[in-house]
Amino acid sequence: MTSIPFYKRPYGGERQDIPFAKLASFENSQDLIRDDAPDAAFFRGLESQGLLLNRAQIQAVRHTQGPLLTLAGAGSGKTSVLVSRTGYLIAAKKIDPSSILLVTFSSKAAAEMKERIMALPGLRASETAKVTARTFHSFFLYLLRTRGYKQEILSNSRHQQFIMKRILREMGLQDSYEAETLLSLWSAHRMSMTGLDELPAKTPAEVEQRQIFARYEAWKEDHGQMDFDDILVMSYRLLSQDPGLLASLQRRYRYVMVDEFQDTGLLPYELLKKMVAPHRNLMVVGDDDQTIYGFNGARNEFILEFDQTFPGAKVVTLDINYRSLSSIVGLGNEIIRVNERRRPKQLRSTRKSSSVPLYLRPGDPDQEAEQLLTHITEQVREHGKQYRDHAILYRTANNSRAIFEQLVMREIPFIHYENGELFYEQWIVKPLMDHLRLSLDRRNFTAMEGMLHTLYMNRDKGMAFIRQQDAPRPKKGPLSHLLSFPGLKDFQIENIRDRTKLIKGLKAMEPLQAVQEMRRQFYDKFLEADERQEITLHKEFIQEGLDELEASAKRFGDIAEFVEFVDRLIVIHKEMAAMKRDEQADAVRLMTIHKSKGLEFPSVCLIGASEGILPHTSALDAERRDDQRPLSDKEDKALDALEEERRLAYVAITRARDELIVSSPGFYRGRKAEVSRFFRDVFVTDEQSKQGNRIPNKVGGSTNHPSFKTKRTIRIETSTSTKRSSLPSSAGRATVSTTSQRSQRIGSDAGSAPSSQHQAASTATEVVDVWLCTSANCKGWQRVNTRIPAGTRNRESKACPLCQSPMKQGRKEVPMHHRR
Repeated sequence: MTSIPFYKRPYGGERQDIPFAKLASFENSQDLIRDDAPDAAFFRGLESQGLLLNRAQIQAVRHTQGPLLTLAGAGSGKTSVLVSRTGYLIAAKKIDPSSILLVTFSSKAAAEMKERIMALPGLRASETAKVTARTFHSFFLYLLRTRGYKQEILSNSRHQQFIMKRILREMGLQDSYEAETLLSLWSAHRMSMTGLDELPAKTPAEVEQRQIFARYEAWKEDHGQMDFDDILVMSYRLLSQDPGLLASLQRRYRYVMVDEFQDTGLLPYELLKKMVAPHRNLMVVGDDDQTIYGFNGARNEFILEFDQTFPGAKVVTLDINYRSLSSIVGLGNEIIRVNERRRPKQLRSTRKSSSVPLYLRPGDPDQEAEQLLTHITEQVREHGKQYRDHAILYRTANNSRAIFEQLVMREIPFIHYENGELFYEQWIVKPLMDHLRLSLDRRNFTAMEGMLHTLYMNRDKGMAFIRQQDAPRPKKGPLSHLLSFPGLKDFQIENIRDRTKLIKGLKAMEPLQAVQEMRRQFYDKFLEADERQEITLHKEFIQEGLDELEASAKRFGDIAEFVEFVDRLIVIHKEMAAMKRDEQADAVRLMTIHKSKGLEFPSVCLIGASEGILPHTSALDAERRDDQRPLSDKEDKALDALEEERRLAYVAITRARDELIVSSPGFYRGRKAEVSRFFRDVFVTDEQSKQGNRIPNKVGGSTNHPSFKTKRTIRIETSTSTKRSSLPSSAGRATVSTTSQRSQRIGSDAGSAPSSQHQAASTATEVVDVWLCTSANCKGWQRVNTRIPAGTRNRESKACPLCQSPMKQGRKEVPMHHRR
């Protein structure tokens, strides 16, 4: 018996019945296909290998002419259908295997599919070898090579980032942008078929970005290189300009099948439509309920409108889940059915269940980590489970901070499936950590380099000057050498003096106080003054990262202890890279929901299932954001964002086979947070719903929206998704929040789920005194230091930290900050 307080319903839910999926019958090809059927021999052969297809799967396999949309629910055996249909075309319909093209999104999936096709009964190896099974990029790269394209592939993401960083350095912008973020943004534009000339150029930052992308494209051309996006862009251009080549492809590949269709972007889809135009023999397999890569250009509209794009298309729904217990499938059904822009489907299960998903209501993320890892440890030590049976999923990268640290401290083996940096090395957090390192050792030149840009100094020039001046006469605090840097403005000299004084004083503070003091004195103003970050990253994400740093810092009594702990985590994070390559390692899996798609685990723990985390604040505030995903109107934008968040919750649930734990921390960023609407609303009673206890589908109320059948005009544009969020502890103070939050009283017994009245709070703003840049081409601004007497402020002059133009005092409406 576990010692953790799990409950069968989420906090706040009073509905007594627990949703279970209907059980599917075990009717299969043995029952459905008679021995005298013309294609009986093929299905008998599949059965001899243990492949017993159900009714819907048989329909998909037997459909060989014309467009086919196969809606493949989670765990419904879509790969078996693709493999079996390929074999059916060859064995039963005598189709030339060289005319079959199978397209997937990963090399691993393509290789697995080819291997399974070769193992089908009754097929010769010489036949199956002729089937083309490739990724989009592999297929079209081969096409380009046959037409004389000799560019080398710029396949290493680190190499791409190195090139982008060099371009930023040459433009003097290395401290203004993250290379990885820019590359993702440019990739999203290209997959949406947006060229350089079509990019927005309304602000100086947008013009700047267009120049950066132009330089990146010029570098590739000058050096004979192309990246993965170029493969598709060049292929589309080639097929558009060479009708003879297109016609030869259309004649060669008369049967085209696409896996994971819900992940397809606009450009790959347009390439597919070109290839199948004459014969329309296109089979796509996907699930609109699992479209979670909107930031990469994926759109569930392609599935929703498939039979409009291809009139007369057959639609087959694979609605039997073979993976999960009926209680897990039932919860998934209840959550996803709320989405309006989807093809209706209700999954059934083959696994009858007596156990149900469990819910946890910890005080904060640190308590959440302690309780979940205690449970996992008990399962391993007392119940014969393995660490590898358990996966911990989370919405955004910052959500893993507490669980990551607890895994390290408890010495539990785990694999962290993150390609990016550790939380403490992210660009938002690292400068503050470097200030703390400098407070312990003022001659730490590495830390000095990491924080120099916050003084509005060019990092390279500043460090070169410091080293040059320090060589003949070393100082205890070499940062002060900058006071003699030629050409400094008065405000820069004042900043250097103030910062040197602050760094000296940080050592005596507790870590939380030190972080708060840095934010108060300069860092929040430094971040909010630069519109470049607003374009590539929502301000809310920035705020979350800083609040999460405070949540971490408050657990330590002195700065040396905190910095030592962080540096140890950084080393361990780097050491884990080797373990990722061992898929059989007995280790807990730790990953984002996005990373988990396509995987399954005996036990899944979903952490951070609270309002503001899942759904994320960026989705709750979508209609007020002028971001890189503009849709037709604000209501569409809000609904699309919220429905993708719900699909994320659905994907997380359906990764679990036997055990599902959903944890909803009671405190988020220092304030109370409700259980995620996605889970709580499943358990709202009719009476609670009448009383207004159901959380609205969208912030500010509910609205009637068109169903998926309503045709919408949508500009397919995307933004980079930099996933950051935070989960401070229950003991933390109230912190800055620029989005709607709801609160509820957390009772002593989370299982009692008391009902409460919910009120949506709109974003609070205030008008404050600010310094405004006078340049027409710059939007820089800073808050006025209200501690300076008004008379003195009126005589004061300032230069813009971004463009050095004079600034004038004025007023500006900004999100209201809770006073520190």
